[in-house]
Amino acid sequence: MSSIPYKYFMPTQVECGNGISKKTGEFVKKLGVERVLIVTDKGVRAANLLEGIEKSLEVASLDYDIYDEVEQNPSAETFHRGTQLLKVVKSDAVLAIGGGSSIDTGKGIAVMATNAGSILDYEGVGKIPNRPLPIIAVPTTAGTGSEVTNSTVVTNKETSFKLGVLSSYVFPTMAILDPVLTLGLPQGITAATGMDALTHAIESYTSKAANPVSQAFATQAMKMIGENLTKAYFVGTNIESREKMLVASMLAGAAFAQSRLGNVHAISHALGGVFDIAHGIANATLLPFVMKFNLHACPERYRDIAVALGNDVTGLSVIQAAEKAIDSVVEMNQAMNIPLNIKDLRVDLELVPKLVEDAMRSGNVLVNPRLTNPADIQLIIEKAYHGNLEGY
Repeated sequence: MSSIPYKYFMPTQVECGNGISKKTGEFVKKLGVERVLIVTDKGVRAANLLEGIEKSLEVASLDYDIYDEVEQNPSAETFHRGTQLLKVVKSDAVLAIGGGSSIDTGKGIAVMATNAGSILDYEGVGKIPNRPLPIIAVPTTAGTGSEVTNSTVVTNKETSFKLGVLSSYVFPTMAILDPVLTLGLPQGITAATGMDALTHAIESYTSKAANPVSQAFATQAMKMIGENLTKAYFVGTNIESREKMLVASMLAGAAFAQSRLGNVHAISHALGGVFDIAHGIANATLLPFVMKFNLHACPERYRDIAVALGNDVTGLSVIQAAEKAIDSVVEMNQAMNIPLNIKDLRVDLELVPKLVEDAMRSGNVLVNPRLTNPADIQLIIEKAYHGNLEGY
């Protein structure tokens, strides 16, 4: 745990409860806005997840428009088109509904409504000069935690690079957590988003920038995910496991908003930018290989992770206990039919030089628990491609 000075700041108001999204209009009205832009994707809209929310806006006498052009790895062009629509219809708040892509896009649109240029101009930390419009985030997956984070991720199509924009201004004003909205999630999305949340918790817990607050959130998130993700995957309609996963995802997001992440995210963003791989699947598949790489840098923390995931480590050495954490992640991936190598994600090793360059550009490498150079990133990618957890 870090002994350097740290701070905790998370200004997002969180509302959680079964069916609570039907009160969205009431919550938004209290923010003093009159017209909102709903930012979402066509899948969420087709699943009728907006219906109750739209009714609540109408009851609250709030005008709204819908922008449903969000894609799997949202591009700067998608952000721009949404911003242009917002300005035309004169919305004074953004209501982002969906997975991390929709929430990230909504956050970016709210930022660009009050700032000049392109979202790409604000890559990095603390570069946004003006406060965005109010952002209300309603997650429909239990994965990214974007509803409580200070970042948005956008793809630069010209360079095939996924970049991060981080600022305290990017924290949503409000997050509305309604597990009912996640009941109809397909198994594949439940698995990918759930393992995304677990990756956030593990990388936050082991980050060089971790602090007591972030580690408390991350530990609780890991415990809840270990107890509930496979239930949510195999049963699906169990509202209790869905609610706990949604809360765990939020806790993991609140954790990494303080601590950043690590090599899994550095590499997965590169894979997403180049190969358009879904973020959660990329994280889940890479996670065991990065954990193996990091094992000897923080074995005590990996032992803690093993315990949080439900392992009995009595009588084991620190390293043996730490390895249980990796075993647990592999077992979860196997149980939920997540690929055990990135070759199955259509990764092409001929592009390793670009993947290495893009991954090293990520600030997450700097807080990864084990010192990492370009050769290390290449090794991890090659090991993950062949599904080889030995020989680090």
